[in-house]
Order: sequence, then C-alpha cells, then structure tokens
Amino acid sequence: MPVIECDESAARDRLSDAGVSVEEGNTDHERWRAEHEGATAVAYDGKVVVQGEHTARLEALLREESGGRVHAYFDGASRGNPGPAAVGYVLVDDSGIVAEGGETIGRATNNQAEYAALVKALEVATDYDFDEIHVRGDSELIVKQVRGEWNTNDPDLREQRVRVRELLMGFDDWQIEHVPREINDRADELANDALDD
Repeated sequence: MPVIECDESAARDRLSDAGVSVEEGNTDHERWRAEHEGATAVAYDGKVVVQGEHTARLEALLREESGGRVHAYFDGASRGNPGPAAVGYVLVDDSGIVAEGGETIGRATNNQAEYAALVKALEVATDYDFDEIHVRGDSELIVKQVRGEWNTNDPDLREQRVRVRELLMGFDDWQIEHVPREINDRADELANDALDD
C-alpha cells in the first residue's frame, strides 16, 4: 500500500485537474478520498495512502515532480493465441523503478496483448508527466509497426497502433526499440504472473 508524503490540498487539486472526482473523507481524520481505475486514494494530514490492485496511474497523478526521461519496458502474454491474456510493464528512471504492474485483459491474441501492454505503459508514463520516453519491448512486430517500418494489416492492431502513436506524440521526445527477451524479463514476468494468478 503506497504512502505518498505530500501536501494533501495540492494533491487534491492535481487529481481534480486530471478529471478525477474527489469526495469528502469518511472519518474526521480523512481529508478527502478519490477513486481512479480501481484504486482508491485517501488523504490525511501531509500524506495520501493509495490502495487497490492497480495503483500506478493514481500514484502518478499524485506525484509532485514532473518531467525528465523514463525507460518503459512492456510485454504481453496470451495462452492459446487467442486465449487468456495479460500485460506487464515497468517504468524506470535515474532513481530506479518508478512503477510496474501486470494485469489480465481477458481473451486476446499475443499481438493484441503486446499492444495492450504498450498502451498501458504509455498511459502510466503519461500520468507521471515525463517529458521523454525510451520504450523497449521484445516484440519485433510491434516495434516495427509503431515505427512505421512494417504495415499493420489487422484492423484491431491498426487501431491499437493509432492509440500508441497518439500517446507517444504527447512526449517531447520518444524512441522505441526491439530488445532481446532477457532484457525485457521483468515485464514478461509480470504479465505471466498476472495470468498465473
């Protein structure tokens, strides 16, 4: 359960500015509460406690610092192709791991899961308000389609590619590169752990 030391009034304003609905607290000690994508933030004097399964996007919105460069790793997994699928992502900056997560996404092909993982990583990085992003993944197909080197013939993948490009355009500078699976092992582990759970 992440605890974010911050000015709770400024944190409330950041959430409101991001379109997150903020309500009054349930007790005398709670200053306010907010829910966003399955996570709940509860504010106390000088801190906000974030709870839930997928807290990364809410944590990002509460973060006071902004800017800088982040490295994003992504991986999707599908058992059956199509079959049960999950995504994993890791965001790393100069201080270490900023955010990581894995979650199931229902039934999908492996390529659909790879795109969903990339979208999730980019959404979280956007919420953290990084200026630059260097994306790494072990799916050569996804990397080359996003860079425009290969065509995207599948309509569903084409739609996801458009979403990825929209998210990338929100950064001042971005790169995406193919890396060997062993470089991407943490994102792979998070996706497979989500499927195993």
